[in-house]
Amino acid sequence: MNNLRFATLLHVFSLLAFEKNEWLTSEWMAGSININPVVVRKELAWLKANGFIESRKGKEGGVRLVKDASEILLGDVMRMVVHDEQLLNKKNSPNPDCPVGRQMNTKLDELYSGISNQVFAHLDGITLETFIKTIKN
Repeated sequence: MNNLRFATLLHVFSLLAFEKNEWLTSEWMAGSININPVVVRKELAWLKANGFIESRKGKEGGVRLVKDASEILLGDVMRMVVHDEQLLNKKNSPNPDCPVGRQMNTKLDELYSGISNQVFAHLDGITLETFIKTIKN
């Protein structure tokens, strides 16, 4: 799982929701996240292509949300990062002749699946609106 991408997307979404009436630039958002604006622009391009934001060019340009923050689940943000909904997937290449080794990857798959289900169930219960309400002015 790429935790940094989830954190970046959630930060971008939070900025857009927090400043919902403003046109935000990638440079301004990158300053808040403390990353390169190119990384923000990459995520913004994906968000625009998937109907989350609109953009305006020019001196007064930028981007803003087109979906209400109450309609965006944090689980949906996580799904943008992990397309197969499997949060954990690292496994070894165990010895198939070992009684533990031959079962390890199957057991890890079961464990990882349970963890993923719990994380998504939790995140699906939190909207972006609820999340940004925890952020103080």
